[in-house]
Amino acid sequence: MKLTSIDKLTDEIVGEKGSPERDIFEYDLRMDIIGTMIRDARIKRNMTQEDLGDLLGVQKSQISKLENNTKDFRIGTILRALKALGAKVKLSVELEKQELIVA
Repeated sequence: MKLTSIDKLTDEIVGEKGSPERDIFEYDLRMDIIGTMIRDARIKRNMTQEDLGDLLGVQKSQISKLENNTKDFRIGTILRALKALGAKVKLSVELEKQELIVA
């Protein structure tokens, strides 16, 4: 039986790193992870989607969409949700080999 690494399979199925297809795949994956983190933190704090929505001034359906990655959200909305849940947020941006970290 021949084993293949997950990286090699992802390269073959989705596309190599740096390709537009791979960039979209990785972006969607990150957004799914963020949505899951928000949902898990909300549940851990015994909050409903409606409770979190009230804190952010949005409807319950918006929280559901955020948690399930069914809509593109502004980074500000994501950061507000994380802050409302008591999360520490660290943002790292790399542009032309220069890195900016916002904590």
